[in-house]
Amino acid sequence: MVVVSGSNSGPLASQLAESLGWEHHVLETRRFPDTEGYTRIPSETIEAVRNEPVVLVSNTFPDSGIVETLLMLESLNDVRKGELHNLREIGPQTLPDVGKGIILAIPYFGYSRQDKRFKPGEAISARAIAHLLATKCDGMVVLDIHAPEVLQDLPVPISFTSAMPELSERLQGTVAPDFILSPDKGAIDRASQVASLIGCEFSYLEKTRIDAHTIVHKAKNLDVAGKKVAIVDDMIATGGTICRAAEALRNQGATQVHAACSHGLFTGGAIARLLRYVDGVHATGSLSNAVDSIPGGPALSRGVHEILDKLDLKPQ
Repeated sequence: MVVVSGSNSGPLASQLAESLGWEHHVLETRRFPDTEGYTRIPSETIEAVRNEPVVLVSNTFPDSGIVETLLMLESLNDVRKGELHNLREIGPQTLPDVGKGIILAIPYFGYSRQDKRFKPGEAISARAIAHLLATKCDGMVVLDIHAPEVLQDLPVPISFTSAMPELSERLQGTVAPDFILSPDKGAIDRASQVASLIGCEFSYLEKTRIDAHTIVHKAKNLDVAGKKVAIVDDMIATGGTICRAAEALRNQGATQVHAACSHGLFTGGAIARLLRYVDGVHATGSLSNAVDSIPGGPALSRGVHEILDKLDLKPQ
């Protein structure tokens, strides 16, 4: 089988291919001078894409990633259907349709935090984008999405996979934390899983959302004196919540504080800001970042196997 990628997920696609023992092919992607996108499946990849099911690894972030993903899916559909007509009449113009077998693996699902309406007339953007992508593939794999329930009604099977086992292994091997903290109730499932895998204490901070732009976190008295603490979340953007939590933890006697997540957006100089408050930052490479230390390929491979079973597709 074959794993393919475009411009935004090459390293993680290589990790996935290595985990699965499959080939990794890079599709041609570039921008025209007017910034419009261009994609193409190279001639040497067409046979591989047609011979067996194919996994496209691509992020829907930033917005250009959505367009690139859609264009690559369109190309894959055309090639697998045998629709190869071209103006230069290079190669065969048609080939037999090889049937279903396109799986979209999304390391970081952009717009995942836009999963509900706060005011009338707002779009539920995560659902809208997912349904658009689902028209072009036979199954989807999504890594540590913020709110999985927003994608539950897709017309294709979906696997929600997680890098928490690999995150736990990283923390245990480098930090050996005594305490895992979730920055809010939304991350409880992930953080508690990490605590269970490591075998340490766990708690969370109370979070109250005032509106779409304002969140208030309520500090709790935690038994962290003399302990190493890891704050675990699905994503870190500005790092503000982590910094406030780390400061509170140190005031309560924590000897070390680390931050770990699946998705490191790290906007506005977040890593430099975080390192003023924590002893280490750990993330997967779902998005390119300077603290990529947790492999995401094994998590994606678990999701791919689940989708292959659901679609009853087996490697040839």
